[in-house]
Amino acid sequence: MYSRNQYLKALREEYLKAPKKEKGRLLDEAQKRTGLNRKYLIRKLRPSNNLDRRKEERRRRKVIYDGEVRAVLAKVWEIFDYPCGQRLKPLLLTELERLLRLGEVECTAEVAAKLLQISPRTIDIKLAHQREVLRLKQNRHPQPQPLLYQKIPVKLTGEWDREEPGNLQLDFVAHCGSSAGGEFINSLSAVDIAFGWWEGEAIMGRAQVRTHAALQQIGLRFPFPLGEIHPDNDSAMINDLLWRYCEKEHIRFSRSRPNKKNDNAWVEQKNWTHVRKIFGYLRYDTEKELRIINDLYHNELRLYKNFFQPVIKLVAKERIGGRVKRRYDTPKTPYQRLMESDGIDTQTKEELGRIYHSLNPAELKRAINKKLDALYRIYCAKTESGTVHPLKKQSPRLVTKYVAQPS
Repeated sequence: MYSRNQYLKALREEYLKAPKKEKGRLLDEAQKRTGLNRKYLIRKLRPSNNLDRRKEERRRRKVIYDGEVRAVLAKVWEIFDYPCGQRLKPLLLTELERLLRLGEVECTAEVAAKLLQISPRTIDIKLAHQREVLRLKQNRHPQPQPLLYQKIPVKLTGEWDREEPGNLQLDFVAHCGSSAGGEFINSLSAVDIAFGWWEGEAIMGRAQVRTHAALQQIGLRFPFPLGEIHPDNDSAMINDLLWRYCEKEHIRFSRSRPNKKNDNAWVEQKNWTHVRKIFGYLRYDTEKELRIINDLYHNELRLYKNFFQPVIKLVAKERIGGRVKRRYDTPKTPYQRLMESDGIDTQTKEELGRIYHSLNPAELKRAINKKLDALYRIYCAKTESGTVHPLKKQSPRLVTKYVAQPS
């Protein structure tokens, strides 16, 4: 740019003395040499244009809201719990004088006048660095990739084929206790819509690779191939890894609407009856606890729930005035519904029949209670006191309602 201005400075002496026709020729040549627009060249060649001034010598905009203003602004911002500029502006107009009178902030009359004049947009600009320092813009719940989010269709409750086996709803149940800080165990809960057949798998954290491995393990334990998976909008399950896995295995992938729990009604129901009522709201975050929970999921708990726990299915709803009358079918276990279905092959039914006749529900119940007692002893051992809750002893299934639930 400096060299170009030197060329235009030399050209200007000849340009100002030349006749009109010669000026046109000089402009054509300058346009060819510099690549600048013709009108811009005319303005540059005017006598009033200073071609000697460098960029750093240009007059800079005067700073009105300097460091003193930013320091006081940050203090007021902290006092009112870090509001945005639009919310902080009216507070400055009404509360700045009070804070000065109480001695909470100190500034000159000039700084106070500037704070009363500052705009909401300028407040956000001046506090941008402070937000980064305090990490106030950190996204603790990242959204799924936008392009992948658009590829996965939304599916509503009324759009399901309730007779087709293999359509699963998925959800995570967090075993975090009263604090979601750090890494803890999460249970991946999966239920088939047609029969109510349920499977679970516990993982440490919610990483994509572990979620993928848990889904593969769950798929192997279902007595029929997977046809579709349907999670909510959790980024742990809407990711590129699971998307490629479903494409490879020819599994359909759908999701529910954001903030609409009823779109995942089947699995939300199982989250309570099959996970929370069993393990409660305690915090599990060790490898020993993970092994016991998965041992229950792989063996006794899945057999007890799928073979001996009846499920009631809604048949029809009828609105009568201001009331809704619901009709349900006869309660049946997922095993019974599966055996009555025409969509399951004979070999699978025979294998499930052999498993059913080899089971003792009372023995399964005792085994579940025994492992839950061991799980609770491990939980008590890792706490500072190591004592059992005085109201209910020895089992997390009994202390569920006495432990503070996470907000």
